Amino acid sequence: MKKIKVALIGTGNWSLQHCRILSQSPQVEFCGILGRNKDRTKKRAKLYDVPYYIDFNELIKNQRPDLINISLPNEHHFDMTKKVIKSNTPLFVEKPLVFKMSEANKLLSEAKKRNLFFGINFNWHYSTPVKKAIKAIKTNQLGEINFITWRFGGGGGGKNLDPHGNLIETQCHGFDMLEYLNGPIKSVHSFMTDKTKKGFSTMVVSMNFQNKSIGSLLGSYDTSYQYPNSHYVEINGSKGRILIEDQVQKYTFNKKNSETAEVWRAGFFNDYEREFLRTFDEHYKLVIKNFLNGKQPPIHADKGKRALQLALACIKSFELKKSIEV
Repeated sequence: MKKIKVALIGTGNWSLQHCRILSQSPQVEFCGILGRNKDRTKKRAKLYDVPYYIDFNELIKNQRPDLINISLPNEHHFDMTKKVIKSNTPLFVEKPLVFKMSEANKLLSEAKKRNLFFGINFNWHYSTPVKKAIKAIKTNQLGEINFITWRFGGGGGGKNLDPHGNLIETQCHGFDMLEYLNGPIKSVHSFMTDKTKKGFSTMVVSMNFQNKSIGSLLGSYDTSYQYPNSHYVEINGSKGRILIEDQVQKYTFNKKNSETAEVWRAGFFNDYEREFLRTFDEHYKLVIKNFLNGKQPPIHADKGKRALQLALACIKSFELKKSIEV
């Protein structure tokens, strides 16, 4: 079986999921970890029996990876991503892409000049409920969509975070998924509050879609991920309705005016499909498959730019108190 050499940049909590996947993939040679703190990086690398590096150039010189995964703190993505691109190394990055449109344009432009493979981890596409929703939409079981709702909230935020951190770093999944399920958003109108003094940590966005349907997004860092239905999607069509609850937990489809529903939940022994982390496993399988076959990533980094564009339009709408075309 052909293998590719993959290195990881980052030693935070979510990078553990990268380590797990890279160390277990039969098509990956996990060739090293780069971090900023020597002791922390050395300790993490030892867990997976791979070399550790503090200097990026040393990593490139000694390992010559085919692909680099980047998993850094949300607001520290630009400089390292640019460095990887300028080394002419294909890359796969965590969301959000960046916080500034000028930085997004720079990264995508530099990668395009080098014809680099440049993927982003919008792994929410790969849960079983979302796969079922996409199938229902594509086979016209839902009919014409007339409205769609996304709600996602938990804890987070703080004085060291960008005041629009929730909108940019967390609801990027919402913007991406709303367009994945219902096509391009045409305009947005938003309201936000900084009532809890953690930046604009709760917001609601109304939107028009190009297909003439409407939608909403409610996001917050002022609630709890421990609550049931911390995440919820409703898609209402001319032939029926879809509900997705807590992303991986439950899928429900009702035909219009029917009191009988089709419901999916993972079975007693089906831990894999009920575990959110496995959406990353499913995504990365396709990342490696596409890379080996010389194809573009399943989700290109330009989707990260699009999510940022929508978030910035929401900020502009809030500041100007009007709808903004995107």
